[in-house]
Amino acid sequence: IDCTILNNRQHVGLQQLSALAELSRSSLGPCKSFKFVQDDSTGESALVCSCYRILETLELSCPAAQLVCETLQAHQKVFHSGSGCLLFLMGAWSRAALRCLQDGIPVTHIVSTMSEGMDVCTDVCRSSTVSIEAVCQVSSGAAEDSGLAPQADGTALDMRARRKVKLSRHFSETNSGSVSRVTQAVEPRLPELGLVAQGLSHGCGDSMRLALQAVQMQSEAKRADVSRPGFDVTKFLTCLLPGVPEEHACVVGGCVVLLPAGGALIAQRLKGKTLQVAVVTGDLSHDFRHLGFNGPTGIQRVTNRLSSSGREDDWVERVGALLLNLGVDLILIGGSACEKMVDLCWRHQILVVEKVRAAILRTFASLTGAVAVTYATQLSRRCLGSGVKVWIWRDLSGHQRKPAAAVNICPGGGGGGLVTVVLTSSVHGKLPSLEERFWACAYRLHYALQDRALLPGAGRTEMLCIHRLLKLGAEARGGAGNWYRAAVFQLMADGLIDYFTTVMVNTGRCSAVHARTLVNQQLQNRDQQTDSAPNFPQLLLEGERQEGIRPEEPPAGEVYDNLSVKLEVWRKALDVVFLILQTDTEILTGGGQHSDSTDSLLL
Repeated sequence: IDCTILNNRQHVGLQQLSALAELSRSSLGPCKSFKFVQDDSTGESALVCSCYRILETLELSCPAAQLVCETLQAHQKVFHSGSGCLLFLMGAWSRAALRCLQDGIPVTHIVSTMSEGMDVCTDVCRSSTVSIEAVCQVSSGAAEDSGLAPQADGTALDMRARRKVKLSRHFSETNSGSVSRVTQAVEPRLPELGLVAQGLSHGCGDSMRLALQAVQMQSEAKRADVSRPGFDVTKFLTCLLPGVPEEHACVVGGCVVLLPAGGALIAQRLKGKTLQVAVVTGDLSHDFRHLGFNGPTGIQRVTNRLSSSGREDDWVERVGALLLNLGVDLILIGGSACEKMVDLCWRHQILVVEKVRAAILRTFASLTGAVAVTYATQLSRRCLGSGVKVWIWRDLSGHQRKPAAAVNICPGGGGGGLVTVVLTSSVHGKLPSLEERFWACAYRLHYALQDRALLPGAGRTEMLCIHRLLKLGAEARGGAGNWYRAAVFQLMADGLIDYFTTVMVNTGRCSAVHARTLVNQQLQNRDQQTDSAPNFPQLLLEGERQEGIRPEEPPAGEVYDNLSVKLEVWRKALDVVFLILQTDTEILTGGGQHSDSTDSLLL
């Protein structure tokens, strides 16, 4: 897509970012609807539900759009949720920056004041966290009053230090260990994980139930106390099974994969046997080279006795002989296998499983004693593992589907905590969206237990930040020296208000005018209160009550958000705005070539 430019004489990148962010408006909140994205050139279409998937299907032409896409991909890979909010706030705060520029506020003041506003929001979140134990007490009626009193339990998140990083062309993956977490001397026990899961389901009750079942199954497989909070989300797998109604989704211990007829026949013959396994992290093909590979230089080829096809045949024969000599029964591959290699393995009763995630490969290697290699030619006897068993979990041959069977591959030692969530749907195109929802729920649980704290959800945290920003803006109006601070704080708050009211509208139970009215009423009520406790109601639910509409599944308890995910989303959104703002400024003014180093923009 081409990003619309409203004014070529203004900051083009910010305008492109604002236009692109409009894609997220209909994808915010718990009530998401499916959309068809059609390719006019091929006639093919994709069924999508989130703005992240929408962007994946589009051809992005402008640099700002490509940067946004890379940022969303990096965020989604780590957190698996929050991409819609991230894209929306990029647009909202890019419009805020444009308005500041139109009002004559210098770029350095825009950056410093918006950074200060982000620090304010961080402090609000830090003081409003609710511990996991308090969540359970609130849900069971054991807490005082609203049960959402600020927690001073050591939640430490110093965003000021994190904002001082140089602007970069690309955004690297976030290290989850660097994100906020609660530091405690003794890890408390978790009375009831189900109550936490209920507060984090965000309209995806079925997906969250599957995630909770996976956690419990993994805990039982490890023979651990179910009340202990730890679980390894990297050992979860998904298996997408088309042609089966959604209510047949289930959780299975082990590694369940779909295999075609040839692989299913091999699995049937290997059933009940203890297998020798080889683990290859790369592709099983003759032309695969690892990332960073540099070919030999200064070599001149005199003759080429073998064609490309001949070299491939020679390689397949050599690797096949190696596998047979080592007695390999099962080979797990991180990438793909060439067709000739797969055919040879099948002829010799060797089961090949492709596209296995790196974490799953590591688990198999650890439990079986195998040594993972990059190339199949590196295999030796000391690289092989043992103790793996396979069996047919579901025979699909009678359903006229391309996968002939779902096969469960289980390493020794009880499966090592591997759990597969089998997702089903009669609509094949809906399966990727169901998979995305499951991973969002699983990682919400993961980060909740990692942070050991949650944020008040359903708009309460946003309302607290909005109130604080508006209050600081009102205080800044009284000073003559920093007149711009009031404008910047107001515009940042407007961005959060726009986000929150859009979510309310997307529930289908509230108009835009009514949503804005509710927000203004709550802000006015808060100004009239004398206590300092954060007691904004859950406005997403408040709108339902005032409209007199009963939701299909009214939540039985409180709604919560992830602390680390929300703050990372807000930080990334502002980082992208600053990056594009600086780039636009350097293009328009030629800055960066002769500018003083003390005036260079740092996030």
